[in-house]
Amino acid sequence: MEIIISAIGQGMLWAPLGIGLFLTFRILNFPDMTVEGTFPLGAAVAVTMIGNGISPFIATVAGALTGAAAGLVTGLLYTKGKVPILLAGILTMTAIYSINLRIMGQANRSLLNLPTLFSAKLLTNLPNGFPVILVGTVIITVIVILTALFLKTELGQVFIATGDNVDMSRSLGINTDNMTILGLMVANALIGLGGALVAQNNGFADVNMGIGTIVVALASIIIGEVIFSGQMSLTDRLITVVFGSIIYRFVLVVVLAIGFSADDLKLVSAVILGLALMLPNFGKQLSMKYKERH
Repeated sequence: MEIIISAIGQGMLWAPLGIGLFLTFRILNFPDMTVEGTFPLGAAVAVTMIGNGISPFIATVAGALTGAAAGLVTGLLYTKGKVPILLAGILTMTAIYSINLRIMGQANRSLLNLPTLFSAKLLTNLPNGFPVILVGTVIITVIVILTALFLKTELGQVFIATGDNVDMSRSLGINTDNMTILGLMVANALIGLGGALVAQNNGFADVNMGIGTIVVALASIIIGEVIFSGQMSLTDRLITVVFGSIIYRFVLVVVLAIGFSADDLKLVSAVILGLALMLPNFGKQLSMKYKERH
């Protein structure tokens, strides 16, 4: 039972990462590599501030804001500096590694015996694992609601149009550069928030904790889309990302139970993502063959 509770809690905490990448990868059509730098950046800022006696809530917000700043840098490199999409994200991600070392003063920093969002007095009487689920549920609910409301506004529709067709958007007088920068800032703010939450739950921040996070986020998106396929609104798709994140954590629990080592999780994550990406194509091929026969 504790394993199930832990998987749900972890899924909730990693869901902001999936939603952040969903905004850039699916809506903005921007393959943002900044993710693998922004995630540990949010963690490093939050852990360092908590270690210096600052409130965990303020530290978490600061982690999200620094994530937004990283997105701003990538956006400026791409829109104003005319740096190619992938290279812009890689440059920012590489620079963030050194910034994280500067922030923490070392490769990793612990939160041992320090307060976190999950150790608040209101949560002390809850069973083991439930503080993470409660905090994660509240945060992800707020994120989904605010994101869904934003996408329904005029600005949100302009943002969606930019991702659908840049040339057409420009012909309509939309400043696509500003929309791209806005999208990257919002997305990376969510990713920085995810890093701050995961670090507080794990009890430490590490400069290398961002390696492979883009695969985790993509797995959450793809798994949700594969399982909950069909006609869905954007709000529904945001919710499927959350469920995809939780399901992905359950898959990892099963993999560990089978006998795989924790060192194999990156490999397993890549395999899961690859299978999730191939399943829709296999389904279409089988459907076509069935129609040909009948």
